[in-house]
Amino acid sequence: MPTSPSAARVAASTLTVDEALDRILARIAPLESTEVGLLDALGAVLTEDQAADRDVPPFRNSAMDGYAVRGADVKQGGVRLRVVGAVAAGSLADRAVGAGEAMRIMTGAPMPDGADTVVRVEDTDNGAEVVAINTATAQGVAVRQAGEDLRRGEVVLKRGTLLRHAEIGVLAAIGRAKVNVVRRPNVAVLSTGDELVDIDEEPGPGRIRDANRYSLAAAVRATGCPAFELGIARDSADDLRHALGNAAFGDLVITSGGVSVGDHDHVKPVVDELGSMDFWSIAIRPGRPLAFGEIDGKLIFGLPGNPVSSLLGFELFVRPALLKMAGRRLLQRPRVTATLDDTLDTPPGLRFFARGVYDPATGSVRTTGPQGSGILRSMSLANCFIDVPSTIQHLDRGASVTVIRTDLPEDH
Repeated sequence: MPTSPSAARVAASTLTVDEALDRILARIAPLESTEVGLLDALGAVLTEDQAADRDVPPFRNSAMDGYAVRGADVKQGGVRLRVVGAVAAGSLADRAVGAGEAMRIMTGAPMPDGADTVVRVEDTDNGAEVVAINTATAQGVAVRQAGEDLRRGEVVLKRGTLLRHAEIGVLAAIGRAKVNVVRRPNVAVLSTGDELVDIDEEPGPGRIRDANRYSLAAAVRATGCPAFELGIARDSADDLRHALGNAAFGDLVITSGGVSVGDHDHVKPVVDELGSMDFWSIAIRPGRPLAFGEIDGKLIFGLPGNPVSSLLGFELFVRPALLKMAGRRLLQRPRVTATLDDTLDTPPGLRFFARGVYDPATGSVRTTGPQGSGILRSMSLANCFIDVPSTIQHLDRGASVTVIRTDLPEDH
């Protein structure tokens, strides 16, 4: 039987998952640098090298509570030393420590001149005027040297570094109240469909609550990017044009629904009218229809309306795009090989992503249950996708499978 012209157009535009992602990422570059407050930089990428403005720590200090002494005096236990003062964190000793002397010292306090060792308070009798040292202590114990963490002038964080909580602490230690990072994209999220009502409305006959807009906005925010909801566009080209016009502030637009071939699916033709569309069919299940294009210099992703298809499309295509725009280098979640604890049938000729529960302790994975593209709960139960190649249609229990760890970040 000859192929219909419309079917031929769909087939010609069908891409593999990898081909689609390659085309998307080829269109994307990191955004410009922007200055932000230190805590607002969490999860962002540095655009400038950061050098220490001074040694850290800036002075010798005690690593624990105890007594600052001369190491030569405590080579053996059983000695008694005269206590000549005390020094707390944030203060300075008022005199040096001489032979046969000790000074009480608190964690973080500057070491007094003459002292080169700290004896733990637990290894003494905690004496106030004379202290008995019960245990031999090696010279230099429990003393932090100036600059042992960071040296003045040393580049401690390089351009391109992803700022996690530890890097934020390092920046604080070198006095950076603000830093320059790659700006994270503003993302507009829009749902389409006459059947949708907002979540605070009671759905009437034939209506459903709009879950996609909230799950997608949450997925965007989980990447560290701001998400702005544009509401619901009804199934008309005019309403969609108006809604997309409200996305002018965004760097990227995500729509859900309206990307198939029905009479009321307007995303592709409207985007073609306002800009351009690259492709809209992927050899994947769930989530075969996918729109990708550009309007007024802004990228637009048209995801399917089925909730699982929408979130899978976000995970595979939109998330890597957002991360690259934000300057990230690692764009893919970790993958591991696991043993299947179920049987699994998959569609012929399509790469299948089953929702699964991976057990790191046993290295096994099972499906979440029914795998329909409308079963949103399968996503909430899952901590991974089971990635089944298009050449496989059946997997038996015990089969070795590839698992995408959606519970782990790209920098794991």
